[in-house]
Amino acid sequence: GIKMCEAYHAQYGCNFISIMPTNLYGQNDNYDLEKSHVLPALIRKMVLGKCLMEQDWTSLRADLNKSPIEGVNGSFSEEVIMQVLNKYGITVLNQEVSITLWGTGSPMREFLHVDDMADSSVFLLLNYDAPDTTPSHVNAGCGEDITIRDLSEIVRKTVAYEGKIIWDSSKPDGTPRKLLDVSKLKGLGWKPSISLEDGIKRVVTVYMNE
Repeated sequence: GIKMCEAYHAQYGCNFISIMPTNLYGQNDNYDLEKSHVLPALIRKMVLGKCLMEQDWTSLRADLNKSPIEGVNGSFSEEVIMQVLNKYGITVLNQEVSITLWGTGSPMREFLHVDDMADSSVFLLLNYDAPDTTPSHVNAGCGEDITIRDLSEIVRKTVAYEGKIIWDSSKPDGTPRKLLDVSKLKGLGWKPSISLEDGIKRVVTVYMNE
């Protein structure tokens, strides 16, 4: 898509631009534990863990009815539900709830709220024209990253999950760092308005009250 926009501009003078976002998050995200990205997965695991800690099976079953895990919804028995939760690292042992996360938690990731992404897109439409030089795309992000371990603590605090978090270092960490250079967008005068903490609060509030 980026190269196509550059080619149309070079050959026909079309004022086509491309925006390359960092990791996005926000309301109506994908919370499927089989396919979701790190932030929605953390939120859902800790919400389910909180339900188990409080023995709130009504809320837990409602969660599974919204988004079944491997076909298991809220109508299944507690035994079957616990089996599928255990598979995804949400466990209860000796009345202690724990959540297992992959890796060491050391990789760093940058996150941008979808509302800020939309705002940056409108800003660029109004303030940025396709340049003759390449690369022509503009990176959209906040220019700051955070370790997955620190991210999990923000989610833990926001959800009010008080159980254990276990880091399984036998599993892969993934790419150590993926921070975008957002100097071009910043130089044009745009910056995000939603902090990561505030953004996660918004998302958790929506998720837990749907």
